[in-house]
Amino acid sequence: MREINKEKALVVFSGGQDSTTCLYWAKQMFKEVSALTFIYGQKHIQEVDAAERIARQAGVHWDKMDVSFIAHLGRNSLTDSTMEMDQMQPVGGVPNTFVPGRNLFFLSVAAVYARERGISHIVTGVGETDFSGYPDCRDAFIKSLNVSLNLAMDEQFVIHTPLMWIDKAETWAMADRLGVFDIVRNETLTCYNGIKGDGCGHCPACRLRREGLEKYLATKNHG
Repeated sequence: MREINKEKALVVFSGGQDSTTCLYWAKQMFKEVSALTFIYGQKHIQEVDAAERIARQAGVHWDKMDVSFIAHLGRNSLTDSTMEMDQMQPVGGVPNTFVPGRNLFFLSVAAVYARERGISHIVTGVGETDFSGYPDCRDAFIKSLNVSLNLAMDEQFVIHTPLMWIDKAETWAMADRLGVFDIVRNETLTCYNGIKGDGCGHCPACRLRREGLEKYLATKNHG
C-alpha cells in the first residue's frame, strides 16, 4: 500500500454553517487542509460561490466537482423546482429535502479524490442530533461507509464527523471557540433558498440554524 501523509485532510465543503465549522476544526487538527465542493443540481447553487470565498479566506486549497447526475436519480425539493419544500419532517418518513444518495456519493467521490492526492483523513459536517431526519447523516451509516471505502480501495481512510453528537447551538459554540463565529454567521450559506448569512428565515435549514443560534446566544449571555 502506498504511504499516506497522515497530516493531510480533505473537507467535504458546502459553504454552509456545519461544513465551515468543520473546515476550521480541520485547520486546527491537520497541517494541510483541502476542501471539495459538489455541484449536484441544487437550486441553491449560490452555495458553491460561498464555499469558494470561504475556502480562499481560510487559506485552503479549494476544488469543485460536478455530480449533477444525483439530481436525476430521485425526486427531492432541493433539485426539483416543481416540488414544494416540506417545512418539517413528515410523520413516519423523511422530508422531501432529503437528496437520496447525496452523502453516499459525496463521500465516495471524496475518497477517490483524496486517494489520488495522498490524503487519508476526510472530514464531513453530518450530525445525528440535528439531522433533519436524513438517514445518511447517522453515525451507523458513516461508520459502515468508512469500512466499505477502505475495503473498496485497500486504503485506511478515516472519516471524521466533529458535529456528529452535538446540536446546532453547540455547533455555534464550536465556531465561537474556533474564532470564526462572525464568518459562520455572515459568510456561510445554509439557506435552501440561496440567501447568505441568516438566510430566508423560514426554510427548514434556516429555522434549524436560527433556533440553534438563539439557544447559544441565550446561554452565552447568561453565562
